[in-house]
Amino acid sequence: MTIFHWPIRVYYEDTDAGGVVFYANYLKFFERARTEMLRDKGFEQDKLIAEQKVIFVVRAVQLDYLTPARFNDVLEATAQVIQAKKVSLNFAQMITRDGIVLCKGNIRIACLDAVSMKPKAIPDNLLQQLL
Repeated sequence: MTIFHWPIRVYYEDTDAGGVVFYANYLKFFERARTEMLRDKGFEQDKLIAEQKVIFVVRAVQLDYLTPARFNDVLEATAQVIQAKKVSLNFAQMITRDGIVLCKGNIRIACLDAVSMKPKAIPDNLLQQLL
């Protein structure tokens, strides 16, 4: 399965008082990479909700923080589907700076019916594009 890459610049708002990226912001960086991966494959999340009545939600997260990112760093966020099931996707993700891994994680995403919020099968056309 292919690895999607997305550049991210660290802004002042991403950091704590010491100029280090606040730990929760890595989740935002990972979210951006997954969103841009979908967009790159031709899928906009608002259209998925409106047209196919599906929404994606984070089900589980496991992160390892290895070394800090700092204000004004240019980072790269990656997203790779490593497991696909009927109603969920598991992503391996990393944040790197100049090839050095700063943070890595596994994120499980569930597909839900946008109205009932109950599990719903991932649309076949989307699943084929992600694998």
